[in-house]
Amino acid sequence: MNVHEYQGKEILRKYGVTTPRGIAAFSVDEAVSAAEELGGKVWVVKAQIHAGGRGKGGGVKVAKSIDEVREFADAILGMQLVTHQTGPEGKEVKRLYIEEGADIADELYIGALVDRETQKVVLMCSSEGGMDIETVAEETPEKILKIYIDPTDGLNRREAEEVCAKIGIPDEAVAQGADFLEGLYQAFVGSDASLAEINPLIVTGDKQVIALDAKFNIDSNALFRQKEILEYRDLDEEDPDEIEASKWGLSYISLDGDIGCLVNGAGLAMATMDIIKLYGGEPANFLDVGGGANKEQVTEAFKIMLKNPNVKGILVNIFGGIMQCDVIAAGVVAAAQEVGLSVPLVVRLEGTNVERGRQILDDSDVKLQTATTMADAAEKIVAAVKA
Repeated sequence: MNVHEYQGKEILRKYGVTTPRGIAAFSVDEAVSAAEELGGKVWVVKAQIHAGGRGKGGGVKVAKSIDEVREFADAILGMQLVTHQTGPEGKEVKRLYIEEGADIADELYIGALVDRETQKVVLMCSSEGGMDIETVAEETPEKILKIYIDPTDGLNRREAEEVCAKIGIPDEAVAQGADFLEGLYQAFVGSDASLAEINPLIVTGDKQVIALDAKFNIDSNALFRQKEILEYRDLDEEDPDEIEASKWGLSYISLDGDIGCLVNGAGLAMATMDIIKLYGGEPANFLDVGGGANKEQVTEAFKIMLKNPNVKGILVNIFGGIMQCDVIAAGVVAAAQEVGLSVPLVVRLEGTNVERGRQILDDSDVKLQTATTMADAAEKIVAAVKA
């Protein structure tokens, strides 16, 4: 689950990380009131969407008067903000963050993420703040320094201080920089994040180390123990079909193809999409119904897939372990009948009660094709869609 910048900064402050003062606003009047409450002579008006590159897209403006705060808030609220992470369709801005200005002497980068290869948390630090870290990694990889942290040991203070010095934090601020790294690491672990990124981390004219931005991705599997963070969820930033799928215990992600996929298990779902592409087709979605789907869930899965006007065929690929093939077959038949299925349907079943499941499909009046292998299923659905 993603959170907005201002929410990420709330998380950081709980762990002692310094951020500029700021107030979220949902209207122009609220933006003006926020600036007046913050005081000062300079404010930053920031669009809040779940995407990076907001400044380049025109979603971050520096205001030097209350009139400019009003002008910029009016221009940004409701705009369709297009960045390199939103795609050409962009995202509508429905909330702002009004933040006090900062005296920026230097911009740095710090990020934390899980490194699967080493099974550790890696802190990535760079002197090249304010830039896309992917660009830095491609053009000047030597400017990215990494600390690998064993979760059982935590962050080594000496390593933290050494990295701070190497990325350009002044000597008099190295201790504060190390505190910053420790706070970020604790925030990362404490919030069950999969990514925590500060870009830029700034050093001010008076040698203060401050998080000028904050990006957090939270592991959705841990939200059951992150009740406060779950309250940050912004449904306006999520795909409506993905939201609907989650209500039924389905994992759904929309893609650009034309073959709908209904599969049990994430690994099998990935393999199914791969083999569809191998046979010349394009998957329209990732859809994992899990290990214990019932008739109602299968019906909702069909409805969600068919909301996509690009879907020209559906492939059901089920390996029955805990899930029984006869139950899923009955669900497929009932779903196809309820939605009035008008696109080609190919069903491949294997595993527990597979013969009974295949018999249910054969005895039904639903127009479908059965397949015995994944290759057979992929070949048939791709051929049916192209026909």
